[in-house]
Amino acid sequence: MKKLALLFGISLMAAPANADIIHKLSSSIQLTVDSPAVTTSRIGSTYSVSGNNITPSTAGNLGSLSAGDAVGYTPTAYGLTTAGSAYSFSETFVEGDATAAAQTSLSSGQFAAPKLHGSSTTFTGGTAGTLAGTINSAGAMALTAGGAGTNATGQFVSELTISR
Repeated sequence: MKKLALLFGISLMAAPANADIIHKLSSSIQLTVDSPAVTTSRIGSTYSVSGNNITPSTAGNLGSLSAGDAVGYTPTAYGLTTAGSAYSFSETFVEGDATAAAQTSLSSGQFAAPKLHGSSTTFTGGTAGTLAGTINSAGAMALTAGGAGTNATGQFVSELTISR
């Protein structure tokens, strides 16, 4: 009987189990519409002329630059140096971009008429359309697709932490 009382007393002195349990539930929705973008760089005008057995009577050149206009050019007038002999002649002109009179503006999230130059990259962007997302009190999600250039992402996270 003394052994039973001793065993009972020792069991009362044992520390109780202690643990924290944390359970988290979360739902989220992310809706995005891509924005429009335009990258454009003006190219300059260039003019070159080369040849052999050629005598220029009037040298070609680039015209003058005026606001809102591109540069023009005057071609080379030439004659043969030695008639009847072989010759070569090359004349090249690249018309550069005129200066833009006005900047491009956005209308309803889209570029109405972008000002493009010799080197341009455009992205029209997205249209929200019917893009939508909802989460009810039970955490259930509903996603509705939008127009082109849109994304709808729904996420449910369950986190369980047990610490002693």
